[in-house]
Amino acid sequence: MRINRALRVGIGAIALTLAAATATACGGGDDKSALDHAKDGKLTVGIKFDQPGLGLRNKDGSYSGFDVEVAEYVAGKLGVQPENITWKESPSNQRETLIENGQVDYIVATYSINDQRKEKVDFAGPYYVAGQSLLVRADNTDITGPDSLKGKKVCSVKGSTPAQNIQKNFPDTQLQANDTYSLCLEGLRAGSWDAVTTDDIILAGYAAQSTGAFKVVGKPFTTENYGIGLKKGDKELRNQVNDAIEAMIADGSWQKAFDTTVGASGYQAPQPPTVNRY
Repeated sequence: MRINRALRVGIGAIALTLAAATATACGGGDDKSALDHAKDGKLTVGIKFDQPGLGLRNKDGSYSGFDVEVAEYVAGKLGVQPENITWKESPSNQRETLIENGQVDYIVATYSINDQRKEKVDFAGPYYVAGQSLLVRADNTDITGPDSLKGKKVCSVKGSTPAQNIQKNFPDTQLQANDTYSLCLEGLRAGSWDAVTTDDIILAGYAAQSTGAFKVVGKPFTTENYGIGLKKGDKELRNQVNDAIEAMIADGSWQKAFDTTVGASGYQAPQPPTVNRY
């Protein structure tokens, strides 16, 4: 009996140790800062995997888009080559958690800067200024802009600024919140809802990817400043990333990156933004 009890205690202690080790391994973070990782020659960067022209994981496993180009340029200024970047999918409702837990060094994922998010993370930028708009099926004539959304079913992504805007400013709209914009697009194509809403630059990419199926309607009805999300309080990193964004705009790399990604859909680049050192 004593042997069995001792055996059980020993097994329990081993199990607890293994569980703790597993939990640590699954956390994805470590005690090093992003700049420490950069000095080691490697970075983990968060992007979207399902946004054509911005952040897209291609069928061959490569990554493309304007956000990817911005992320790689910043990494280069921090001393890290593109081949030494580990890309981490960063859905809208997980971005703050990924940064806070140290699972990414920074996030470039159509990440709108706002006061609520700044309570949890820091931002560099903006590196782009977008505006919320609407995507409908090509044959839709009912929706021409936000004023015609009353009673309509509109899809956006959980935790995103566009979803919050619809909830707050268009209460007569039936909001469907999904995990990804890809699911929103599938539902729009199938007729499950009437429109998808997010920033105009994102919608332009989806429309270009499915030629003739969808169209962007109305003028943008918000202003969204895209920033690079960073760990709260890392002022040195924020300054260096801001320097990198300014350099990218100044040396023409920003325009070139836009023209070869989003610009390929016919979407015209606006004037580059002025970095606001938050």
